[in-house]
Amino acid sequence: MGLRFIFMLTRNDRTVPDASQQLQTALGLGVRHIGFKDIGLPLEQLKGLNAAIKAGGATSYLEVVSLDRESEIVSARAATEIGVDVLLGGTRVDDVLPIIKGTAIQYFPFPGRITGHPSVLEGTIEEIVESAKTIAGRDGVHGLDLLAYRSAENVPELMKAVCAAVSKPVYIAGSIDTRERIAVVQSAGAAGFTIGTAALDGKYPANGNDVPSQLAAIIRDVAALNKHLSPIRKKSLSTAFAGKGEGQVNNMQISVAVFKEAHSWSFRQHDDELFFVHRGCLLMKFRDREEIIETGEFIVVPHGVEHCAMALGEGCEVLLATTPAPSAPPQRMIPLALSNPD
Repeated sequence: MGLRFIFMLTRNDRTVPDASQQLQTALGLGVRHIGFKDIGLPLEQLKGLNAAIKAGGATSYLEVVSLDRESEIVSARAATEIGVDVLLGGTRVDDVLPIIKGTAIQYFPFPGRITGHPSVLEGTIEEIVESAKTIAGRDGVHGLDLLAYRSAENVPELMKAVCAAVSKPVYIAGSIDTRERIAVVQSAGAAGFTIGTAALDGKYPANGNDVPSQLAAIIRDVAALNKHLSPIRKKSLSTAFAGKGEGQVNNMQISVAVFKEAHSWSFRQHDDELFFVHRGCLLMKFRDREEIIETGEFIVVPHGVEHCAMALGEGCEVLLATTPAPSAPPQRMIPLALSNPD
């Protein structure tokens, strides 16, 4: 698993009023990890938001920003009532663990001393590391939510020290707004990071300040850092037959499919997939570009690369060649059959 991007529907530690609208934008772009805060919207609206996140196939996160014991307890109870997948933040582990015990919620509290709104991480690197080790050692704690860029310490050194000190995953939160900072997060050994305000306010370097452009740029940059972008360009079948192209097809399953409307963003865990256009025109979207594959052309999508295919025009007939997963049993030769594209 590569570095995980968690899109927070928040600004200045509050869930934004138009969270439902922004959620649909994120889901449409294939964002699979989406969170919100426990303040900013009424509980019933947060329940609806959580349900929509899960209905869209994404994992839901609730980040607690409470500064006193009673309000943090209320927030933890809200997390169970809302039914989120992951509870981020908070510092009162002893109070929260009994509340979420018996639920499926994964718990990632803050290490260190947290003050103010927006939250600030206080303490030296040594103090924060000791806090991280103590908290991560607790049963029922699945990882840590580190407010690294809200610290006055050397942030890269802080992240490296915390990630090296604990065996559980560490998410980095707070003020991540450039590809360079994401790269530092990855090099420190963190499992993921959150971005909210930067994307909603158009501060991330992108082709536009609107949220779709912002999210697309972040997704592209994360895919590049995870080495999940495809280096393979389209090829002409006539060129391939003439021996001017390179490639090898072994033990592939062959089928044909008719593409029409756009399909959702997806990827194959183990399989490489070849799309050969027999008739029509196919638009293949990647996180960093779009390719138009015309009649007689083909493109290979490596495993792990997110893509979205759609026909340009009324329909597109495509020959699909897919390598089976390494653990799959050998395939017998079978006649071509019409299938639905995934």
